[in-house]
Amino acid sequence: MLLLQLMLLTVPVPGGGSDDDFPELRSFRIILTMSIYNRSWTQNQGSAWLDELQTHKWDSKKGVFVNTQPWSKGNFSKKELMEQERGIQAASIRIPMIFQDHMSQWQLEYPIQVQMAKGCELRSGEKPVGFKWIAYQGSDLMSFQNMSWIPPPQGGRRAQEVCKLFNQFHEVNLRIQTHINDLCPRFLLELLDAGKAYLQRQVRPEAWLSRGPSPGPGRLLLVCHVSGFHPKPVWVMWMRGEQEQPGTQRGDILPHADGTWYHQVSLDVEAREAAGLSCRVRHSSLGGQDMVLYWEQHRPVVWVFLALMVPLVLLAGLAFWLWKRWKSPWRPQCIGLPLERDPSSPGSGHS
Repeated sequence: MLLLQLMLLTVPVPGGGSDDDFPELRSFRIILTMSIYNRSWTQNQGSAWLDELQTHKWDSKKGVFVNTQPWSKGNFSKKELMEQERGIQAASIRIPMIFQDHMSQWQLEYPIQVQMAKGCELRSGEKPVGFKWIAYQGSDLMSFQNMSWIPPPQGGRRAQEVCKLFNQFHEVNLRIQTHINDLCPRFLLELLDAGKAYLQRQVRPEAWLSRGPSPGPGRLLLVCHVSGFHPKPVWVMWMRGEQEQPGTQRGDILPHADGTWYHQVSLDVEAREAAGLSCRVRHSSLGGQDMVLYWEQHRPVVWVFLALMVPLVLLAGLAFWLWKRWKSPWRPQCIGLPLERDPSSPGSGHS
């Protein structure tokens, strides 16, 4: 499933068109993973995605989609939704049976994992393009183009034989063509319209600096963290004044559970060159003004902790000493004065 998602991610291309409001959202796809363990045991997992956001999950027992977003139901007609569900249900039954019937011919061994993805993508100023791919054990097996299944160049004899068989199902291929070229674009546009408020929301990022593991003697790894922003596109760079630092290393932009994103960039520098560096963040939620964090203003957490704790420890020690002094019993001190003898006591007398 992860392999197919990576293959299906689209790269936003700026430009005009009706989808300009959604520069980072251009594809809708349904992914179905069929794990075939033997003749009587098959497990199916399915999901639907609007670009990188999951909108539906597949209930294989009931054969229906379950909404994962409040707006996932869109404004689809019951007929359109049932068409999609019937297509997934049919594929989850038919495809495992085909592979099981050709175990020897295609030199297959249990367990078998077959992944199918179908959907469409909007390209700026162009007609939506539909697609459908099938993979075997995580490797591309065949793709659907113009009413035909085509093997990849590296597919070998197995991929050619599978394509030959699937190309015999003319009525099924006609329905696939209708789904990906007609029904899918309507789904995509409906979802974009239903989720417009959520998809176009602007969430300001939070940013902070930290020091990473030491790259070596006399060197520092400066790390700039940017978190909780939406939409996904963001620009983060280590700078010296207005000069971008070419050694900036970028991590992946990772999702949070709430639909926002996290990103970090790092820079390996000599310790004496850290002064004057800053991390600059640009995001659509910032209203055209960059967020700038200066390394000189960064203080490692351990030093902040010590700066707070040392005075507290000293004050606690002083308080304890005063308390002990207050609790100790009072004893009168002797003053060295001579004692006067009692005249009536034996041995007393006057000379």
